[in-house]
Amino acid sequence: MILRHLLIALSHSSTMQRMTVDFPPARRVARRFVAGESREDALAVIRTLNQAGVLVTLDYLGEHVTDRALARASVGEYKAMLRAIGAENLQSGVSLKLSAMGVHIDEAFCVDNVREVVAQAREVGRFVRIDMEESSLVDTTLRIYRRLRQEFDNVGVVLQAYLHRTRGDLEALIQEGIADVRLVKGAYDEPPDIAWHDRAKIQQELIALCEMMLSPEARGHGARLALGSHDDVVYNRVIALARAQGVPPDQWEIQFLYGIRRDELQRLVAAGHRMRVYVPYGESWYPYFMRRLAERPANLLFFLRAMAGK
Repeated sequence: MILRHLLIALSHSSTMQRMTVDFPPARRVARRFVAGESREDALAVIRTLNQAGVLVTLDYLGEHVTDRALARASVGEYKAMLRAIGAENLQSGVSLKLSAMGVHIDEAFCVDNVREVVAQAREVGRFVRIDMEESSLVDTTLRIYRRLRQEFDNVGVVLQAYLHRTRGDLEALIQEGIADVRLVKGAYDEPPDIAWHDRAKIQQELIALCEMMLSPEARGHGARLALGSHDDVVYNRVIALARAQGVPPDQWEIQFLYGIRRDELQRLVAAGHRMRVYVPYGESWYPYFMRRLAERPANLLFFLRAMAGK
């Protein structure tokens, strides 16, 4: 737990970021979790995954932007990428963070930016997922999501199982008929008064939230589940729940992060499950990379071995 807190803290360190980004071995290791820095890098990864029967959601990395020009540059990149995806008929949507779209600058500015991306996605028949960030942004994220759902049906959101409030948030979205949700455990460093830290409790909560979304009542209100988890305890239980409820495999999906559990990804595809991989790309890869190291000791061990040339 202490190591996780340290790595998440380091994800915000500009000094550590400069040291890591400028160190070639670190850049090589990051490519396990990040498609690359360019649009063509990302498109090449999408093509490869699609050929293996895997769907994609693409994230142009960047967060906590305080410069309007940078936020607008992200909008431009997303729109260009969506046009490229549409032109090649690649099976990929996009994921985005509101803090990259300017939410810390001005909420109305952020809404307009996200609206542009969602409109472009609709034009090419693709989907946009609004990622959930730290707990201080949950209310803002859900408010913006609700606003966009008044105009678009090709947009969804993410909820984090470790937050105490999430069950109530999900119930509300189900009742409103807009529960197109990726459920994840949560990757930010939150205090114990608002988030669970016990792994077994988080597993239990994530499974319970999936069960809510797979219920006949929720599906009757249009709920669509995407489970973002590499934990076989969780997704095997949810697979069994979906089967018991008679939910066909093509009506919900499991999502993995790029570079993690590749063999298991192939096994699940071969077993007939709808699988999607979250593929990040771009020059601003450092904070994302550090959170991946914080999530699992195996990721950090892989990084340290690579740094040592082993």
